[in-house]
Amino acid sequence: MPPLPRLLTLIVVAIAVATVVAIAIMWPGHVRDEFAEIVQPSDPATVVGIDDRPCGATIADRCKRVVIHLDGGDAAGARGIIQWGANGVDPPVHIGDRIRVAEAPPVPGYDVPNESDYTLVDFERGGSLLLLFSVFALLVIAFSRLRGALSLVGLGASLGVILLFIVPAILNGEPPVAVAIAGSLAVMLITITLAHGLGPKSVAALLGTTASLLLTAALAVLFTHLTRLTGLAGEEAFALRLADPDVSLQGLLIAGMVIGALGVLDDVTVSQSSTVLALRAANPALSFRELFTRAMHVGRDHVSATVNTLVLAYAGASLPVLLIFSSGALGLGQALSLEIVSEQVVATLVGSIGLIAAVPFTTAVAALLAQHATREQLELAAAHGHAH
Repeated sequence: MPPLPRLLTLIVVAIAVATVVAIAIMWPGHVRDEFAEIVQPSDPATVVGIDDRPCGATIADRCKRVVIHLDGGDAAGARGIIQWGANGVDPPVHIGDRIRVAEAPPVPGYDVPNESDYTLVDFERGGSLLLLFSVFALLVIAFSRLRGALSLVGLGASLGVILLFIVPAILNGEPPVAVAIAGSLAVMLITITLAHGLGPKSVAALLGTTASLLLTAALAVLFTHLTRLTGLAGEEAFALRLADPDVSLQGLLIAGMVIGALGVLDDVTVSQSSTVLALRAANPALSFRELFTRAMHVGRDHVSATVNTLVLAYAGASLPVLLIFSSGALGLGQALSLEIVSEQVVATLVGSIGLIAAVPFTTAVAALLAQHATREQLELAAAHGHAH
């Protein structure tokens, strides 16, 4: 192997070793359970009946009475009732719906023998989610075959890193930003190597993603402090702060920005690496400058589309807030200054800057590696390509 590809490969190995060491140091032991108190315990139940009755000063004031069958918990097999108010804010339910409930104090005037009062905690969604994931998995495998199956394995590994390391380590008091960076690098190493092997395309994508991810993290830290974001914009933040006053909500906010940027960074860096190697395979006479210039034309189009994707993703997640602001109660400047909006703006712009920086860096590294790649490596990269 020529000196330059060997050096770049050694850098990737060093990144992998550093990631493993960081995860080992921050690996959660016994996770503290002080956050358990903010999660309401619940039992599964099925709606078996619905009726309505007067519940106010006049007969026009009507309340629903939902009859449930307890499917689990200490009272499994028993029946209970949920009293729906007349305020119209309770979600609609239907007979046969599977829900999760918690026992509530009895409502005066509604005592029913052999039945206890419950409150609705949430709906059971496991079956529908499993069906949706099954359709998704079948389509991925049918379309991409072996690489699709490997990408699903990578997806499972990514969720494993998040659930087994990132979340428990943060709960255990480790620095959220350091945990997010280490976990994101682990996800990157697993998903890219699983889907694309260990050739020059993967080396370039890994280096480009690492550099861009670190830049994104640095910008997230800087602008979170400059814009005085506290992480207290949501109700969940207040609950976390009440459960543990020492939890770093600002750190959690930054960690979310880093993890959120990882997905688009992976996509862009792999795409640019594939483009460079495909150009080199099509015309081995292309110089570094020609490879870089031609691949950057593709990269600019890709960045334009992906930045738009980022903006739309954050806007879609914030639609209820945007509806309130569009009512005209607040001016644009005042609305942007609210933390709940500023968080999304900072996350979008920080992720977009990291995304833009990833394109020229990855393209340059891929062009350097392409100069030393074997014909077999170029043909393999061109054959596999990169699917969006």
